[in-house]
Amino acid sequence: MTNLYEEAYAKSMNDPDAFWGEAAEDCHWYKKWDKVLDDSNKPFYRWFTGGICNTCYNALDLHVENGRGDQDALIYDSPVTDTIKKYTYRELRDEVAKFAGVLANQGVTKGDRVIIYMPMIAEAAIAMLACARLGAIHSVVFGGFAAKELATRIEDAKPKVMVSASCGIEVKKVIAYKPLLDEAIKLSSSKPEKCVILQRPMETASMIDGRDVDWKEAMAAAQPHDCVPVAATDPLYILYTSGTTGQPKGVVRDNGGHMVALKWTMKAIYDVDAGDVYWAASDVGWVVGHSYIVYGPLFKGCTTILFEGKPVGTPDAGVFWRVISQHGVRSLFTAPTAFRAIKRDDPKGELIKKYDLSNFKYLFLAGERSDPDTIQWSERNLKVPVIDHWWQTETGWAIAANCMGLHQFPVIYGSPTKAAPGWNLQAVDAECNQMPPGEIGALVVKLPLPPGTLPTLYKADERYKEAYLEEFPGYYKTADAGYIDENGYAYVMSRTDDIINVAGHRLSTGAMEEVLADHPDVAECAVLGVEDSLKGQIPVGFLVLNAGVDRPHDDITKEVVQMVRDRIGPVAAFKTATVVKRLPKTRSGKILRGTIQKIADNKDYKVPATIDDPTILGEIEDALNTIGLAGSRS
Repeated sequence: MTNLYEEAYAKSMNDPDAFWGEAAEDCHWYKKWDKVLDDSNKPFYRWFTGGICNTCYNALDLHVENGRGDQDALIYDSPVTDTIKKYTYRELRDEVAKFAGVLANQGVTKGDRVIIYMPMIAEAAIAMLACARLGAIHSVVFGGFAAKELATRIEDAKPKVMVSASCGIEVKKVIAYKPLLDEAIKLSSSKPEKCVILQRPMETASMIDGRDVDWKEAMAAAQPHDCVPVAATDPLYILYTSGTTGQPKGVVRDNGGHMVALKWTMKAIYDVDAGDVYWAASDVGWVVGHSYIVYGPLFKGCTTILFEGKPVGTPDAGVFWRVISQHGVRSLFTAPTAFRAIKRDDPKGELIKKYDLSNFKYLFLAGERSDPDTIQWSERNLKVPVIDHWWQTETGWAIAANCMGLHQFPVIYGSPTKAAPGWNLQAVDAECNQMPPGEIGALVVKLPLPPGTLPTLYKADERYKEAYLEEFPGYYKTADAGYIDENGYAYVMSRTDDIINVAGHRLSTGAMEEVLADHPDVAECAVLGVEDSLKGQIPVGFLVLNAGVDRPHDDITKEVVQMVRDRIGPVAAFKTATVVKRLPKTRSGKILRGTIQKIADNKDYKVPATIDDPTILGEIEDALNTIGLAGSRS
């Protein structure tokens, strides 16, 4: 006897045109598509070619016209400023239309790029939706990124306009954004014509005459702008993700497939309906913020929460329960890191008892591996299903999940359950042969990818093919290793490249190594991610100094930590480095990062046969001991 999940999955595999065509009927189209799946230019598959739509219309105007104008669309909840502000669908549409007018007054038209560099405030979502309204392509850059990182994105996207705020707030600390923005523009050869700046009361930004535009003044002078019809295959946004070369990759998302897939996932995966309150506790700078703070919930007609705070410290480890109780949240989506922090501060869950969580039905976790201890703590204390699911910036939505709106499978700790409908997920060997159930291989997805995923990288079709398609012809490479068991449950075991996962944020150790190598006293270095009970992984740096350097090692390690903070940003969480005499290498000169990582993670390891000098491993253990990390040799 089949269930709704099995029926949906089979249909999505056997007849994707019918499956996704039916899902697309739930969206508004100015002109319906000519073809659901266009495979005429493999491997560049496109969805809903010939279709004409507008993402902002589907997120806002459609609901106002269908009678949801007075329902809350967005709740801005900011414990760091002690502010709660609610926008109905009508109010949000009007604000977005007005800001689209502001952008149009600065010369923004369909296809232009706009970089949004903002904190977690309602205006960030308003700016994103206003770009979508005009058919402009937005690229949101997380506010914690340093000027150099922002500059690389300006260089690549070449925005006509930047949208920013005077500051962000990290718990109680005010972070000035404008100096970072000005420095980034100075570093980039591409110069935006205008910068629209929202002045927040905590920090007043200095403005540059002729370039900088005050948000509030511009809004007062602007006229509302209508939605601009765009092709389903036109880009909606670019979101930059770490590349192993240190050069970020611009993941492109289209309008049509994105709209169809995300609206479908709201019920199928998260089991929420129009009118329900949905909260993704993430940041608009990350893919979760795009998919499930701004777009997905609004496509569905839900009330979405935009939260400016932290799981602990704003003011305590009970803030998540306060938000859920106060706003009647049905489904929460966050990273395991958040729950590890809450569990660390309130191990017995005493703060949970202070709040009425009767409307709360589901907790979804993603962004890194969910450890069984965190899941079990959450199950025990919240008494709701805790659902681990797995996806990536590139995919835009879940590759594997327990699809709660279709069929609830038993939770198996360590597994994000089964491939979601649309995803032909397989574990394969280097020759693309399918691995037997339970045996680890490379996790890949048979092409075509479903709608809502990346059709390519921004202005980098060849890099897209090289990064994702070449190693396993006919498949998308997730760069994760794992296996699928005899019941179809997927298990994601580890990354297969040097991207580490710090509190749900994918960061390149290669990019950090480039920074460390720039220090004048450093001859050689390695950065790797070691296990951390709170953040999942944290980066640790190993430095080999130039001969003759006799400065105190503490001074040098402090300097490289500051360099990473300045160039990559606090988000890297790079706080630990140690000086070693030499790094373990193979005879061909490759640094044995995996072996170092096992030592640091307190895991047994075998001395690699290819090592040039096994005695170095004892020195690495000694160095790790000095910083509180060490393991055992076997």
